[in-house]
Amino acid sequence: MDHNIQRMKELVSILSKAGRVYYQESREIMSNFEYDKLYDELCSLEQETGVILSGSPTQNVGYEILSELPKEAHEIPMLSLDKTKSVEELCDWLGDKAGILSWKMDGLTIVLTYKGGELVKAVTRGNGEIGEVITSNARVFANLPLNISYEGQLVLRGEAVITYSDFERINDEIEDVDARYKNPRNLCSGSVRQLNSQITAERNVRFVAFALVRAEGVEFGNSRREQLEWLKSQGFETVYYKEVLADNLVRAVEDFSRAVKTNDIPSDGLVMTFDDIAYGEALGRTAKFPRNSIAFKWKDEIRETRLSYIEWSASRTGLINPVAVFEPVELEGTTVSRASVHNLSIMEGLELGEGDTITVYKANMIIPQIEDNLTRSGVKHIPKVCPVCGGGTEIRQLNDVKSLYCTNPECQAKKIKSFTLFVSRDALNIDGLSEASLEKFIQAGFIHEYADIFHLNRHKDEIVEMEGFGRKSCDNLLESIQAASTTTLPRLVYGLGIAGIGLANAKMLCRKFGFDFDKMRHADLDALTAVDGIGSVLAQAWVDYFSLEKNNTAVDHLLTELTVQKEQPEEGEAVFQGMTFVITGSVEQFANRKELQELIERKGGKAVSSVTAKTTYLINNNVNSNSSKNKKAKELGVPIISEKDFLRML
Repeated sequence: MDHNIQRMKELVSILSKAGRVYYQESREIMSNFEYDKLYDELCSLEQETGVILSGSPTQNVGYEILSELPKEAHEIPMLSLDKTKSVEELCDWLGDKAGILSWKMDGLTIVLTYKGGELVKAVTRGNGEIGEVITSNARVFANLPLNISYEGQLVLRGEAVITYSDFERINDEIEDVDARYKNPRNLCSGSVRQLNSQITAERNVRFVAFALVRAEGVEFGNSRREQLEWLKSQGFETVYYKEVLADNLVRAVEDFSRAVKTNDIPSDGLVMTFDDIAYGEALGRTAKFPRNSIAFKWKDEIRETRLSYIEWSASRTGLINPVAVFEPVELEGTTVSRASVHNLSIMEGLELGEGDTITVYKANMIIPQIEDNLTRSGVKHIPKVCPVCGGGTEIRQLNDVKSLYCTNPECQAKKIKSFTLFVSRDALNIDGLSEASLEKFIQAGFIHEYADIFHLNRHKDEIVEMEGFGRKSCDNLLESIQAASTTTLPRLVYGLGIAGIGLANAKMLCRKFGFDFDKMRHADLDALTAVDGIGSVLAQAWVDYFSLEKNNTAVDHLLTELTVQKEQPEEGEAVFQGMTFVITGSVEQFANRKELQELIERKGGKAVSSVTAKTTYLINNNVNSNSSKNKKAKELGVPIISEKDFLRML
């Protein structure tokens, strides 16, 4: 008994910590599989001993909220759901009743309240008892109706989500791979809980309704399905569902399991709810779970294999990530041989050593993960030196997570991302020079500074012999480098990677200083902040960059390799000086929206993605449409103009 109580104390501590960092800090210190396994062990021990410890996650719906957003208590507590991984248990639960089977979406749960046909309040789930008020952010959700035809009080629940396609788009726009978001749920949580609703709008957050709580005076025939269909009629996007009975439930689960791999809305399982509202409510609730619904989580396909070795992968931040390399196994239809271990804390928790027998699975049938270590020989051979530069390493602990770092500020891995930006499409645009190739050339000692890229022809014989290169691909690369040596000043400025200086800001700087790079380089803070779009932070970053002798030397060497095309301000260059445009919808007078954006920038204006109070004009050929951007512009009094109106302004 004492042993069981001690183990329960350990589990409460471990699970509470994991839950706290997951919900409050949007990060993970253990996999979902590990969490569920420990949670189930705690449930079993509580049943066996009859003891429930204070703070047990089996009794607490959620965790305390740490944020500056206003807080509000939910009128009806938002309980989590009991769960199963067994289709047989799901069938037993449903019995002879009709059910609604839908996606269990992986985002942030929100409660909305409408009165008089208008959205009046939006509150996050929070800890189930108290949530955060995010009404201003909900108003900019991409698909949420701000006004509906129903005039009574409506309360509904749904999931704020960011689709996989939007998640990939947002990550692709972040040049720094280490700064990219880990998964759509983390990105969504951070986006919904912003203090600045403009950021929420730019992330394209969607709201998908899954339950109606109250709609005064509306008759639904005692059916959950009718509630969802009515919500559709009011303009809400509702969760995809199937009506199921005992005889078609297994087939429905199979259909969902096939669809999960191509479903654009992140999901980590299914939810079953009784269609009969009165029956479901009559079942009541436990301290933690309602009895009218249950969650189904995919039973992960698990394979046993042997850990070959740990590969240590250095990044530009200095973080050295452990990656488990194991004997290949088939998982969910693909061959898998690698899985990230994320950090030393997880590695030590698994007692992971080379040669161990491990079990692996794909989290949500997508991301390879280690489920367990069956032999647990223990962590050995943590590198004393960086695998890239040979510099010393050190273990650092931050927020209970231990990680390995390279301490050498001149580590080549820390430079790779800078070179990757330099050769990217909007900078020098060197076709064929990938990050992987740059890494090879840096590690071979061919590249130390930007100018060295234009001397790669000196290493042609060695490059031809490298893996992935032949004579033809090497010749093509050298031709691309030669072509890129003739460039423009905005491309060069952007390519230097000065903190916060994107391509649009680079263009603005060049125009303001008359395309005189020497003048720009020696500009002081006052001259820089006089440029539209350059605030004190960006100006300081610019001054700091050119205050370092090594940066100026590297730029001087680079300039000797380049032919920077002379650019003069066009006649009427500043016609849009100080103006900010947003472009939406299709264009007719231009090849695409980017061409229109470039014209605006050439004429001294700015083109941004979201309508705000600072927007001068919204360009939309469908001036009278009811799009979200048009609605926002009308609310803020921003004029909406067509392309023809815009061209007349020129």
